[in-house]
Amino acid sequence: MREGNHEVDFVLQKGNKVIGIEVKSGRNKISSGIPGFSSRFTPTKVLLVGREGIPLEEFLVTPVATLFN
Repeated sequence: MREGNHEVDFVLQKGNKVIGIEVKSGRNKISSGIPGFSSRFTPTKVLLVGREGIPLEEFLVTPVATLFN
């Protein structure tokens, strides 16, 4: 989801719960779109995957249903 220069890579919705997910790779130093997404949509949860967030390998084996808990 992109709005202006702010973006998150994925948005999950289950009922009234919304999760924003941003995936970072490499040494890219571009700031996260999570703050802009959070202020606009007030998500239940936001996740940063990669670059000092949740390791990609761990995220890929996490069942989607558990993200909403």
